[in-house]
Amino acid sequence: MSLTSEAIVLRKPGGPEALVLETIHVDPPGPGQLLIRQSAASVNFHDIYVRSGAYQTLPLPGIPGLEGIGQVEAVGEGVTEFAIGDRVAYIARNYGGYARLRVLDAVLAVPVPDGIDDGVATAWFLKGLTAQALVDDVEPVRAGSVVLAQAAGGGVGQLVARMAKLRGATVIGTAGSPEKAAIARAAGCDHVIAYREADVAAAVMDLTHGRGVDVAFDAVGKDTFEGSLAALALKGHLVHYGQASGSIPLFDLSRLGAKSAKVSRPFLWPYIQPREKLLSASTSLFATMAAGDLPLTLGGRFALSEAGAAHAALEERAAGPFVLDC
Repeated sequence: MSLTSEAIVLRKPGGPEALVLETIHVDPPGPGQLLIRQSAASVNFHDIYVRSGAYQTLPLPGIPGLEGIGQVEAVGEGVTEFAIGDRVAYIARNYGGYARLRVLDAVLAVPVPDGIDDGVATAWFLKGLTAQALVDDVEPVRAGSVVLAQAAGGGVGQLVARMAKLRGATVIGTAGSPEKAAIARAAGCDHVIAYREADVAAAVMDLTHGRGVDVAFDAVGKDTFEGSLAALALKGHLVHYGQASGSIPLFDLSRLGAKSAKVSRPFLWPYIQPREKLLSASTSLFATMAAGDLPLTLGGRFALSEAGAAHAALEERAAGPFVLDC
């Protein structure tokens, strides 16, 4: 017998007003599934792209939201890894996070240790796994590495900066405003460049005495790509992991030859597969969170019914991250 719950349902693309709280029916968990009573769901730029129609990856009508946290209320047949009452977090590419109750495949859930606030855990879970994969797997950062973290005052950017610093790197961050520059410094950047005002590559070369950086982590995209490329040292690596300012124009790969440089475009999902990798990565991330080694704050908490307001705040570039209290 199905249960009733409340969820944000998107029926057609649009502005924040398209996010409407509705009553839904939730079926019991099937084989290999969990029924979760959620306490919080994260609000991401990805959700905005889904809501606006820029990403057409959520079949409509549908419930947005990639990640959440809550307690297990029921387990389906064959589930042995979790029990009723367990606290779990997840990232689900089939969405469904903006809800009070949801059914989830158990293979997507990870245990959350005590001592980490639900809102903080879900707000930084996807961002934290992304940053951790960047500095440990995409381009392993070690003691003595010199790193450029573009937009180091942003969500993932500040975690990249802090994680690189924890691994012994010299970190040069960039920021687009004095407020974001302060966040970048708090995240551990040794130097912060105002990328809207300064020539980033020239500033990097000055700071490194003409050497350049071993790796540039860049999620800004079109506006910063050329500067990141020019800031690389010999055999440097430009990790282009996002495009907040737009797509990168086509460019001649032979340009990389002068420095024997490389450019990559990673996505998180291959770095948290198979499940053993997801479990080990989340365990490492939550341990770092619990130790107080990461700059984990919340920009705001919104009621589930205020999902539209949360989207509007994020679109206005207010300091996040934001969560919905379910």
